[in-house]
Amino acid sequence: MIEFLNTVVDQFLRNSLLELTAVVFAIVYLVLAVRENILCWYAAGISTSFFLFIFWDVNLYMESGLQVYYLAMAVFGWYQWRRANDGSTSLQVSMWSGLQHVIALTLIALLTFVSGYLLNSGTDAQLPYLDSFTTWASVVTTFMVARKVLENWIYWLVIDAISIYLYMDRELYFTAMLFVVYIVIIIFGWLSWSKSYHQKMKTT
Repeated sequence: MIEFLNTVVDQFLRNSLLELTAVVFAIVYLVLAVRENILCWYAAGISTSFFLFIFWDVNLYMESGLQVYYLAMAVFGWYQWRRANDGSTSLQVSMWSGLQHVIALTLIALLTFVSGYLLNSGTDAQLPYLDSFTTWASVVTTFMVARKVLENWIYWLVIDAISIYLYMDRELYFTAMLFVVYIVIIIFGWLSWSKSYHQKMKTT
């Protein structure tokens, strides 16, 4: 325990400001996403910009590359949600079919194997298969958030649980604690979006 606390303090002194700023905006993003507030995409963009450099610095190259995708999806998500708010279209919480989930999970598995193998054989990447899995699963799940697919919260639960181990291994303790908070917020996200979905079903 003493060694763990010393490591946390040491990390705080070295790079806490950057990581803590990213963590704060990441939490703001998820809380606003739970509330279906379009401002969540602004917070996502800020948090992602910081995490891009943080992950690259600790050799989590897939996670770092993922942040570039997150930036693009922040713009895409903002555009999708804004169109709905403007009344030009209707973007409501929906559910995917079983076939859509099979396709998504198969795609994640294949991409994880390919990129994990390439990273493991050709780079100094750490935990390449776990890094690849959380990255590709996050790619799919972020798209689900942008399209307001209810089951995104289940996907995030699995991704975030694995991510906690990944970040602890890289001594990114603040980021690991962020994902513990994420798991708690995920429960509220599922309940909130589920309520919206069932309300929609009653009116159709």
